[in-house]
Order: sequence, then C-alpha cells, then structure tokens
Amino acid sequence: MKTIFTVALADIPIRVCCRYEENKTFLKEYLTDREPSFTVEPTEDDLQRIQRGFDQMAKIEGKEPQIYGERFLENNAIHALISEQLVRHNVLLLHGSALCMDGEAYIFTAPSGTGKSTHTRLWREVFGDRVWMINDDKPLLKVRHDDVLVYGTPWNGKHHLSQNAGAPLKAIVRLCRGEENHIEAIKKADAFPILMKQAFASENPASMAKILSMEKQILDTAAFYELHCNMLSEAAKVAWMGMNEGKDPQQYGFYHRF
Repeated sequence: MKTIFTVALADIPIRVCCRYEENKTFLKEYLTDREPSFTVEPTEDDLQRIQRGFDQMAKIEGKEPQIYGERFLENNAIHALISEQLVRHNVLLLHGSALCMDGEAYIFTAPSGTGKSTHTRLWREVFGDRVWMINDDKPLLKVRHDDVLVYGTPWNGKHHLSQNAGAPLKAIVRLCRGEENHIEAIKKADAFPILMKQAFASENPASMAKILSMEKQILDTAAFYELHCNMLSEAAKVAWMGMNEGKDPQQYGFYHRF
C-alpha cells in the first residue's frame, strides 16, 4: 500500500509516493496542502542505486559494505530524487551546516568530521538567541534573480538541527582546523571548486548545466571565506567579526583582542 503526501521544501510543494509510513513521519514538519509542482516515487532500481552508492563510499573509506534496510534506502532515494528535481526550480542542495544570525544565513562547509557542527554550536553559545539553526547537514539554496535564500530540510545531520524556514545567504565559509583562529576572504576563482565539491551533482547533462549556472549566481551573490579555527568560543567571535567588518563589536558584547 502506498503512502502519498505533499511536502514543501525551499517553498516548492512536492508530492511523495512511497511505501513506508515512517518516511511521511520523517517529513512531517514539511507537510503542506498546496498543489504539488512535481512528484517523486522511488522505485526498486532507485533503492538499489542508493545501496550501490553506499557500497562505493564504504570501499573508498576502506570499510566493509553494509546492507541497509528498504525503509532507510527509500528515505535516501526520496532525498536524491527531490534534489534532482529541485534543480529545475533553481534550488541546489549543499553539504554544510547553515545557521541564521540577525536575519542572515551563514553556511560552513568542510569534509565530514572536520567540526562544522561544533563550530555552529559555538555560535549558538556565544550569540545566544540571535542565532538559530537552518540545517546542520543538507540545506537547500534557492537561487533567485538578485539573491539566494537558504532553507532547512529534514535531512539535518546526527544532531537533528533544522527548521522549516529560510533566510538570505550572506556567506559561505570553508572550515579548516587550526590552533589559532583566522579568517580571510576567498577569491571567486578559488571558491568555485569548493562550491562544486559540496554541492549536489547530477548525472544528467542538462541538470548539470543548470547546476553550474546556479553555482555561478551563488558566487556572484555571496561572500566566500576560509576559516582556520580551534574549538574555543573565540573562534565564533573571530569568524563573525571577520565577516562583518565595520560593525562595532561593543554593540555585541565581545570587545577585546583575540
């Protein structure tokens, strides 16, 4: 028996047809009564493709392949199919931890295990209720004519931090571990491969051309930085100040030299 429902991701209504009621529960915060723009329905081939992807990842990481259950594979297939279809609606999935502070979105990207979630936690600890998490793993970027909006998704990392909300993108930051805290702007030419590596990629040539076009718009819209940081609270302060030159630190309660 099929489970059929509609969700809105990045403000795009999507009908989902699946076999497992648990996947509707997983998406419950995004349910909507709006008329869907498109439909996704994972097939057995889709589930097998997702399993092969996990097998390949395990091989790359030198681990033993693991056989996953169909509900979990279906969940990942829903995610992959939605990500593919959203490209047609100027929406791009990005691997990163996204937060909103003072109405502006910041996305921190890095390989898994580098400390993205730890760094965004420092922002919440330092800046308090001025900060809220958009998504801790897979936010969506909606590319419009003159700006980019960052939206949450239910695929939100091991800490399950996200909201069904969005905010205009201010900056994308590549995170690197370091003993001292230092942030500097990145040129567009250097930022492009970073963006490509962390963004959703399609096997469809037409979709890939659209993705490259969106990435160019993101490069033209947002600022890009590289942050070398430790796990201390001053890392959040250095990052914010480096991306907000000209604002008075005294206004925000952390005026001192780092």
